[in-house]
Amino acid sequence: MNYLVTGGSGFIGSHLVEQLLKDGHFVINIDNFDDFYDYQIKVKNTLESVGLSSDFDFTEKDTDILKLIEKTNSENYKLYYTDIRDKESLNQIFKNHKIDVLVHLAALAGVRPSIERPLDYEEVNIKGTMNLWELCKEFEVKKNVIASSSSVYGNNEKIPFSEADNVDRPISPYAATKKCTEILGHVYHHLYGLDMIFLRFFTVFGPRQRPDLAIHKFTKLISENQEIPFYGDGSTARDYTFINDIVDGIVKSIAFVEGNKNVYETINLGESQVITLNEMLSGIEAELGKTALKRNLPIQPGDVQKTNADINKAQNLINYLPKTNYQNGIKIFVEWFLRNNK
Repeated sequence: MNYLVTGGSGFIGSHLVEQLLKDGHFVINIDNFDDFYDYQIKVKNTLESVGLSSDFDFTEKDTDILKLIEKTNSENYKLYYTDIRDKESLNQIFKNHKIDVLVHLAALAGVRPSIERPLDYEEVNIKGTMNLWELCKEFEVKKNVIASSSSVYGNNEKIPFSEADNVDRPISPYAATKKCTEILGHVYHHLYGLDMIFLRFFTVFGPRQRPDLAIHKFTKLISENQEIPFYGDGSTARDYTFINDIVDGIVKSIAFVEGNKNVYETINLGESQVITLNEMLSGIEAELGKTALKRNLPIQPGDVQKTNADINKAQNLINYLPKTNYQNGIKIFVEWFLRNNK
């Protein structure tokens, strides 16, 4: 099968690309190597995802990415350095390839940055997504799997969070853009017959995790004997989900949308185990053998108090069953971090 993966050089995307290639598929990766964080990380992700050494002679961004394209493109993998806001560029990609399934992971991510840059989030996450769907409509790419987020639940009072819960009260621009794409997706499903599964990811972690996310940031700062920013009293809690389980859920969602007609579904992909901020930190400290130096700060605007996924629908619909709990996952992550930061 031919899969178009947007954001295929990011944290989740690179792991998905790696799995799809192992399964013998042809993968088209669209990534803009955004400066949200160091583009060199995405270069290394890309190399690893196609089975190449992450060693790379870096010089200058545009030159490096052109070198990367030349190095990685093969008979079963094609990398495009472009932006989902650039419809003309996307149009050429759709023209050049027969696409069986669109797996749309590209987005501006993060709750706190979205409060500072709301219009950028609207432009990328909503307009960029609609560009893709307009082309899916034109080129009859009927099958779609799209990344949403547990952020859409806001401060949902009912625990665990179910797909049937009302999510009309987001508390950050990021969450609002994700909810908006779910609604717009139904329009394209209803009018043009695009089959869609939206996946609400719950706090994904593991090797290649973005450096701005708490687990990676804490691990780095503690290992360097620096203070960590510690928001609130440590009682906030998250449903931490290991990357391998997320990729398994995406692959099973692809199979479901390929094998069924008239699909419009929203699915939680979480672990269903709630870990407090204090527990998260203790796990990192134990694996590093170090105690964190904490700089206590107030809760940040847009942060939710707790996330917890009801995964019954995912279990019933796609046979999703997470296998790696936080304790085992953090051990794997810290081992990866130490190997890559010698």
